Amino acid sequence: MAATMGALAITPFEELVAAKPAFKVPADFSLKVMGTGWGFPGSTDAFCAKAKEAGYDGIEMWWPNDAKAQAELFDALKKYKLDIGFLCGVGEQDPVKHIAAFKEMINAAAKQNIQRPLYINCHSGKDYFPMEVNGQIIQYTLDLAKETGLLICHETHRSRTLFAAHIAKQYIQQFPGLRVTLDISHWCNVHESLLHDQEETVQLALTRVDHVHARVGHPEGPQVNDPRAPEWEDAVKRHLEWWDKVVELKIKNGTRRLTILTEFGPVDYMPALPYTRQPLADQWAINVHMMNLLKKRYLA
Repeated sequence: MAATMGALAITPFEELVAAKPAFKVPADFSLKVMGTGWGFPGSTDAFCAKAKEAGYDGIEMWWPNDAKAQAELFDALKKYKLDIGFLCGVGEQDPVKHIAAFKEMINAAAKQNIQRPLYINCHSGKDYFPMEVNGQIIQYTLDLAKETGLLICHETHRSRTLFAAHIAKQYIQQFPGLRVTLDISHWCNVHESLLHDQEETVQLALTRVDHVHARVGHPEGPQVNDPRAPEWEDAVKRHLEWWDKVVELKIKNGTRRLTILTEFGPVDYMPALPYTRQPLADQWAINVHMMNLLKKRYLA
C-alpha cells in the first residue's frame, strides 16, 4: 500500500505546472489559445477540425498568397468557428526587395475583408540588416496598425530583427509603439542561458508583449524534447515566470485579453532518433498539454 501511495504522490514538478500564478487573475480575463499548423500533415480543413476538437480558440498560420489556399483557409475558419492570427515574413536577402515583398504580404493580410485576424505576427527583417532597414519595416507596421486598428507584433525570433535580447532593446528604445510577440525560447538559445544575466532587458521587453509563443527553450536549443519531463523543470519554471509576468502586466494595465500560441514544432525542432528520424515525443500531444496548462493557469 505504501509503495502504491508513493507511486501516486505528486512531484514538485507536477505541482509547479499545475499551480496558479502568485497574483489573482480576474474573472473577466480572456485567454485565446491558438494552435499551430506547423508540421501538420493533412489539409487545412483537417487541421482546423482537429484544433477545434482539441479545444483551441483559433489557429495561427502564415498568410497564404495563393487565392485557392486563402479560400480553403477562410472556409475552414468559418466552418469550425475559429479565430485566426496571421504570420507574415519574407526571405529576400536584398533589403529593397525584402521591404517590398514584406509590404505586399502584410498589406494583403491586413486589408482582406473576409475575417479580421486577432493579430498579425511579423517575422520581420533580417538579423544582418542594418538597423535603418529593419527600422523601416517596424515603422511601416506601426503606420499600418494605426490605419487598420489591427494588433501587429514583431517576434523575438532567431535570424530576424529581434533575434537577441540586447539588439531588441535598441529597437524597443527607438520605437515607443513597437509591440512584441514573445518567443523567448529563441533568446535562451542565442544567449546560451536562461537569461538571468539579462534580467533588466528581458523585463523591459515583457512590457511590450501582446502575443506569446509558448514553446520552452533551453541554453542549447529552442525546444526541449518534452516539457512534461521533470528534467526540464528549471526551463519550464523560467518560462512560466516570464509568461506569468506578461499576464500580470496585462491585468495591471487594464487589458483583459491575451493570445498565446502553443508552438512546439516537428522534426527538426523536435529532437529525433538518428537514421530513422523518428521524433522523440508527440508534437500534437505536447501542444495540447501546453494549451490545457495555460488555460488552467490563467483562466479563473
